[in-house]
Amino acid sequence: MKNELIAIIGWLTLVQGALGAGGQFFGDEAWGLLHKWWDIPTAGYVVLLFAGIALAWWGERAKQQAKA
Repeated sequence: MKNELIAIIGWLTLVQGALGAGGQFFGDEAWGLLHKWWDIPTAGYVVLLFAGIALAWWGERAKQQAKA
């Protein structure tokens, strides 16, 4: 259960980071949900993107190891 939760949080963080960075890079404002509550700079969204990648990878890898 813990590994599934880590993976879900990782994927959500990854998507929000990608949408925020992509929106600020290709558009005039961030996309996604986080920009409605906080004013996050592009570098912050990139950090969220990489944190999401790390959490999703960790959670998915732990789920695979638990099945084996």
